Amino acid sequence: MIAIRTATPDDAGLIFGFVRDLARHEDAEDKLVATEALLRRALEERGVEAAIAEQDGQAVGTALFFHKHSTWSGWNGLYLEDLYVAPEARGSGAGRALLAHVAAVGVARGCTRVEWAVSDTNAAAAGFYRSLGAEPMPWRIYRVSGEALSRLAGE
Repeated sequence: MIAIRTATPDDAGLIFGFVRDLARHEDAEDKLVATEALLRRALEERGVEAAIAEQDGQAVGTALFFHKHSTWSGWNGLYLEDLYVAPEARGSGAGRALLAHVAAVGVARGCTRVEWAVSDTNAAAAGFYRSLGAEPMPWRIYRVSGEALSRLAGE
């Protein structure tokens, strides 16, 4: 049976381990520059929230999310930053339970949507999300960071 609990800052080490596993899974471990300490601070400051999936008392996955606002709809939503389930627990319902938890948090807070990004190369995840009723949106994500961010900020 899968149980979902709200994470606390004391779970930062556990969650960061899952984040590291996700980076490995995405073949992007070299891009992971965050640290457990930064994650702990974000959890303490409520910049991000997290849920943990447990199976038979063992942590098997996590979802990290934060608030966002849509100026077009005028309503708040939640953005799912990461969803990760350990390989041995995939197919157990942990991912679905984590997303249901995030959805329930959003509904309880008056949010009208939960959104997230998925890699174009992750067909399994896209199929899973569609099975939940999620639809791909016709938008592309852009990012400015590093030197480009500093230059832009200096204008």
